[in-house]
Amino acid sequence: MKKAIVIPSYRAAKTLPGVLPRIPAAFWADGIAIIVNDKSPDNTGEVAEDLKTRWPGVEVVHHEVNRGYGGAQKSGLKRGLELGAEVFAVVHSDGQYAPELVLDLMKPILEGKSHIVQGSRMIAGGARAGGMPLVRYIPNRALTVLENLVFQTRMAEFHSGYMLYSRTMLARSPFEKLQNNYNFDAEMIVLAKLLGWECAQLPIPTRYDDEVSSLRPIPYGINVLKMMARHLGGHYRRLMVEHRASSPA
Repeated sequence: MKKAIVIPSYRAAKTLPGVLPRIPAAFWADGIAIIVNDKSPDNTGEVAEDLKTRWPGVEVVHHEVNRGYGGAQKSGLKRGLELGAEVFAVVHSDGQYAPELVLDLMKPILEGKSHIVQGSRMIAGGARAGGMPLVRYIPNRALTVLENLVFQTRMAEFHSGYMLYSRTMLARSPFEKLQNNYNFDAEMIVLAKLLGWECAQLPIPTRYDDEVSSLRPIPYGINVLKMMARHLGGHYRRLMVEHRASSPA
């Protein structure tokens, strides 16, 4: 089963070269890594192209305009679909989420047990052990409680970016119509729930380095609240209905 890793990359020239060597060697037997340069103002694009020459199985997508974290994922996922991948993982270009675990996290999908998987920092106390500051830990927990109530889910957290999807999940969801910001991951969990699928959650260790994080907590929190309001207003259900109506029988 062909596998794909999508690596959204922005201001990642220094960290990106350290990500590929951490991906398990077994992945490359039938796997591709798709680096998406999201119109980065540094030389991320050049670094990505250099890595492509040295790593068989690496694809590079360049954005002509910055599309945001979610937008970069969309481009990478679409490219993976075009290349015939059946299972997809999103690995961050800063290396904070362990690339070493990607095959372990893919197992529920490869074994047909799930269509969506999240590597969770909250299971087994990974977040605090990894150094997540309380100023981020507490809002994460509070927002997750609200999201579970609104979306009728049972997530330990909604805000880990280590996400994995099956090809079926991507085919049956209107992922291209989701937001281009950091809410993309949570919105995919919502779509899976509307499809009748619970998100499998597996523990991951966390190396928390705030210096390389581009997420801004207050705007992000506001966007999360807006996302919940959209759901209550039926936005995601309408997207699903429109997608089913436009999809081939």
